[in-house]
Amino acid sequence: MIRSATARRRVATILLLPLGAMLIMAQSVPAASDLDAQIARYERFTEDFPMEAGRSDPSLSRQGWPDETPAGMAARRAELLRIDAALKALPGDTLAAGEARVNRDFLRRIIEWRVEGIDFDERRFAFVAHEGFYNTPYYTARGVEVRSDADGRAWIARLRGVPAYFDRQRANLQRGIATGWTQPGRVVDVAAAVLRNQIARPVAEDPLLEPLKGRPALIAEASAVIEREIRPAQRAALAYIDGPYRAKARKALGISAIPNGRAYYDFLLRYYTTTDLTAEQIHALGLSEVKRIRGEMDRVIAESGFKGSFAEWLAFLRTDPRFYARSREELIEKYSAAAKRIDGVLPRWFGVLPRQPFTVEPVPRDLEEGYTTARSGGGDYSRGFPGRFIVNTSHLDQRPLYEVTALALHEAAPGHHTHAAIAQEHPELPAFRRHRDLLAFREGWALYAERLGHEMGVYRDPYEKFGSLSTEMWRACRMVVDTGIHVLGWTYDQARACFTENTALADINIDTELARYIGAPGGAVAYKVGELKIIDLRRRAETALGDRFDIRAFHDLILMQGQLPMTMLEEKVDAWIKARR
Repeated sequence: MIRSATARRRVATILLLPLGAMLIMAQSVPAASDLDAQIARYERFTEDFPMEAGRSDPSLSRQGWPDETPAGMAARRAELLRIDAALKALPGDTLAAGEARVNRDFLRRIIEWRVEGIDFDERRFAFVAHEGFYNTPYYTARGVEVRSDADGRAWIARLRGVPAYFDRQRANLQRGIATGWTQPGRVVDVAAAVLRNQIARPVAEDPLLEPLKGRPALIAEASAVIEREIRPAQRAALAYIDGPYRAKARKALGISAIPNGRAYYDFLLRYYTTTDLTAEQIHALGLSEVKRIRGEMDRVIAESGFKGSFAEWLAFLRTDPRFYARSREELIEKYSAAAKRIDGVLPRWFGVLPRQPFTVEPVPRDLEEGYTTARSGGGDYSRGFPGRFIVNTSHLDQRPLYEVTALALHEAAPGHHTHAAIAQEHPELPAFRRHRDLLAFREGWALYAERLGHEMGVYRDPYEKFGSLSTEMWRACRMVVDTGIHVLGWTYDQARACFTENTALADINIDTELARYIGAPGGAVAYKVGELKIIDLRRRAETALGDRFDIRAFHDLILMQGQLPMTMLEEKVDAWIKARR
């Protein structure tokens, strides 16, 4: 239910008030505003601590570089529990409206997850392969807008805080060593490679200078900070990770090998999938999906007229030059063309599309080694920033063109970009529903978008159809491999076999992805869990409504939710079906 314009204005007013004013207001207005006041309190909290809001980028914090010390995390935990207590104490009549109850229950679920994560002391893992504290300054630089010399000096002052931020992360890693919470050597390899690339870049070309473009005096000052303060901090981080930390890296790949590791993995599955599925259930579901997709692959191969075994088909796809771009620029152009082709059919499938456009750009050179194939990058239409569809243009012989359309559907439109942009354009939703990073919902939708491409008719030949099935198989193998590594004790070769035997993924992509699953357990399984739930809900609606089912309205319903746990999304769809009957 969308609030009235009057209600939206009241919420917006509350969100702009200082905390003290909000507390006074909460005592002087009717009880119906109590929930809004607590939501506003939580949003103020997450402006300082965006990681606790489930956003993947800690650099958004207003507090400089995030304080992730044990004391800092304990302070966050205490405030989260205070907010939760206030939410729990809300009178029942305050929550009579459906959306109010959804918002209250979802926010309490978020707080429960974050408190549990803090209690596990997750910050002992300060890096998870290509993602880690060493990237935080660079991610921050891409979102900094310098409009005056004062803004520029503020950015330079923030850069001076990088060494202290790195020192705090080193203390987290040291605590991990002391308690047996370390990453395995394969993850250490990736972290060390990222740091080496950052250190090797000439200071004059460092992306940390990008916000100061056109201000030579400030660039000179910032360059000195990078040379004298940040580079030494990066070298020290590399020396520690590649030396003492590597020496204590855990021998086993799976997280279950660390103290209390199985309990932590079970928590991660609940958090990422927003369900109560066990590792064993997810593993079995993954095996079932692998079998189903393999059957669809065989049918597409037969359609192509190829004569030979499955292994020979994969060898053909991996080696024929027609399937690979000859330059970085050509690969970007192929992605751009696919995205535009998809744009032409979206109105038939969606009643609501976002105003915000997106651009296609390459992964920065200092990050591309070990970086995933493609990714969606956030934008801010209100500030003039487009969405970003980020493509890895390294190792061209490992970036097959038959996967381009599927990845464009997933990362751009109608996948991540469409989802995120529509959420931004609906401020009547609380920010935690617009910005919350729920993998099962967000990635489940994007994987559903890939499958929708078949109905939309955007896969032009058997090769592109197979490319789509290959990327879907990739996500099915994730369910099998993630649980296999972290619960069943699988070896690296066992995990790798699911990909090499069932997908057309190139070797570099397989190894990059495996490092990611090993370093960041649990998240990889959420893609398929979310997609399968959305497919199930669509089938339920089609069966119940028959000729009354409207695919555009169904898609709009899903995207208008921002993000919700799968159980709450199911309740929303059931209510929608009942209303349309």
